[in-house]
Amino acid sequence: MNLSPSPAPNPASYDDSDNALSIFDVTSFGAIGDCTTDDTSAFKMAWDAACMSRGVDSALLLVPCTFCFLVKPTSFNGPCGTHLELQIDGIIVSPDGPRSWPWNYKRQWIMFYRVNGLSIQGSGVINGRGQKWWNLPCKPHKGPNGTTQPGPCDSPVMIRIFQSSKVRIKGLSFQNSAQFHVRFDNCSDVVVDSVIIKAPASSPNTDGIHIENTHNVQIHDSEISNGDDCISIGAGCFNVDITNVTCGPSHGISIGSLGVHNSSACVSNITVTDSTIWNSDNGVRIKTWQGGSGSVSKIVFRNIQMVNVRNPIVIDQYYCQTKNCANQTSAVIISDVLYANIRGTYDLRSPPIHFSCSDSFPCTNLRLEDVELFPSKGQLLENPFCWNAYGSMQTITIPPVYCLLEELPGC
Repeated sequence: MNLSPSPAPNPASYDDSDNALSIFDVTSFGAIGDCTTDDTSAFKMAWDAACMSRGVDSALLLVPCTFCFLVKPTSFNGPCGTHLELQIDGIIVSPDGPRSWPWNYKRQWIMFYRVNGLSIQGSGVINGRGQKWWNLPCKPHKGPNGTTQPGPCDSPVMIRIFQSSKVRIKGLSFQNSAQFHVRFDNCSDVVVDSVIIKAPASSPNTDGIHIENTHNVQIHDSEISNGDDCISIGAGCFNVDITNVTCGPSHGISIGSLGVHNSSACVSNITVTDSTIWNSDNGVRIKTWQGGSGSVSKIVFRNIQMVNVRNPIVIDQYYCQTKNCANQTSAVIISDVLYANIRGTYDLRSPPIHFSCSDSFPCTNLRLEDVELFPSKGQLLENPFCWNAYGSMQTITIPPVYCLLEELPGC
């Protein structure tokens, strides 16, 4: 006997004179929430119903607490008829590792596409169950001396938000992504507020938040610890404000890498303030590949506390993941970078300040003021390193950066 599917349930409605809200609970669409049953279809049905809402100020898709929902790779697509609120108070888990993953969906787990006006919020947890992905033979930490082994290597981004605007993420916990935890591509007007992102320090490529071709971004009041950059800023980003972020253990907060495969990249108006980076490989870093083009400019790192950070301040225009990259003359141009009130301790294995700039295109207008970095153990101060770096100390720094060049060639 063939049974036709049941119609979608009517949403619960809340209305007052100022605000009309429709609520779409995924359990009303058939989600079981036992951590084992595939609830993807119920989530999709609830999303589609909420997205098609008309005549209300906003629609709320509810993932209720006390449940654990297994959701397989899927895309939640717009545009929608109203502002959408995804309220996650329960737990959402991914399939457990590559063998449980659909073969044609290896690049991301959950994607939001072309949504204008989206809030993802709540007290819940999104768990990417990345352990089996991290242990693929292709991952650098699995081979001898950091080498990789043959085999499939695509690992999914946990949450990807693509071509969307007016996006707000608040209050959630993200855990153990196979790759990046949250990624924004081609987005605008983004706010990330009060999130917690956690993965082991040994987990490869698990960036906390990555943005690419995205502008007007605020990231604040959040805690990130993982196996790669807490926050990474890719090509095409501008007007980004990062405030009150606690980062570590990690690889720090990075602009880049930029210019890979001779590509062009422009990044500007980036501010990182009132933040703490601890027990991390890097602090604040700008990294570019040789052979790229474009520019990085108008960057401010201010009021940052370093705690036992191996490389607190880094510009690396010779970034290379294989250690045998060919020398090239073209480079992304770096200028107008301010480091102000950066204090704390560093690991003596590396200089606390490292400016390694292109032979062809020097870094210009690097400014340091109230920078005080001391070794976490012992009394010996390590000298900073500079190569083709032009700038000035606005105040005496510790250690002093006497290696900065004062004038551009020919001036």
